[in-house]
Amino acid sequence: MGHGHDHRHGGHDHAISADADRGRLAIALALILGFMLVEVAVGIAASSLALLSDAAHMLTDAAAIALALVAINLARRPARGAFTFGLRRAEILSAQFNGATLLVLGLLIVVEGVRRVIDPPDVEGGPVLVVALLGVAVNLVATWVLARANRSSLNVEGAYQHLLTDLAAFIATAIAGAVVLLTGFREADGIAALLVAAIMLYASYGLLRESGRIFLEAAPRGMDVQEIGNALAAADGVVEVHDLHVWEVSSGFPALAAHVVVSRECDCHHARATLQAMLGKRFGIEHTTLQMDHQGGDLVQLELPPRSAHR
Repeated sequence: MGHGHDHRHGGHDHAISADADRGRLAIALALILGFMLVEVAVGIAASSLALLSDAAHMLTDAAAIALALVAINLARRPARGAFTFGLRRAEILSAQFNGATLLVLGLLIVVEGVRRVIDPPDVEGGPVLVVALLGVAVNLVATWVLARANRSSLNVEGAYQHLLTDLAAFIATAIAGAVVLLTGFREADGIAALLVAAIMLYASYGLLRESGRIFLEAAPRGMDVQEIGNALAAADGVVEVHDLHVWEVSSGFPALAAHVVVSRECDCHHARATLQAMLGKRFGIEHTTLQMDHQGGDLVQLELPPRSAHR
């Protein structure tokens, strides 16, 4: 009978990757914040909801990147005390917060966008077009910077997706500015704002869905729990596998726990090591907890000694 726990990580490699990601996130944050201030000023002056909605989206971009930086620092703290996994799920909290923010802002922009399509205000197409084109350039640079980061992290991927959707939003705003400038069709600004809102809501859904899977301790996407169970059960000496649990502690950190019954003649310690190696090589699961038991072992019957009369 045995109980095994195995946890292997390339801590040095992760630290180097995290340091590189922090630098790229910081560059993207500076670009986004600087341009957002310009966009708010021009959006107010030009009465453009499309520009202001883009600015709101850029604010969520900045928040996403800032939270990603904080989450990277928290995730690097060692496990101690009650936090036996450390603070690795800080990045998932960050992703959920970003998704919720996108959802709220997207719904608010939908309401205002519909109002502006019905009763469009005067919009200055020239400034809208110029700022939107500048926004495309800024977002292209920021997106290129983050594209080189470690996007296997939901934290970094969330920030990257924010920038991608903002890039699409700027393109829509630029088209709206050109339409207003060339044709005087003022409703184009409200329509562009609705397109921006649709992009925000789509990004929100993706972030909330993926972070929600982790909080609900679903198996990592792409991992077939039945296949993993069958692989364990098919190993030499294994008689039965039950209480199998596969979940994701954080992005790229799958974990597994199971109760494995082996035959009487099987060396359970060797079997455990073999199973752990197989799980790491075939499924990429390196954090495993396997409780090993022999099949039908004889029960030891214990009897209480006769009670002696002590006075």
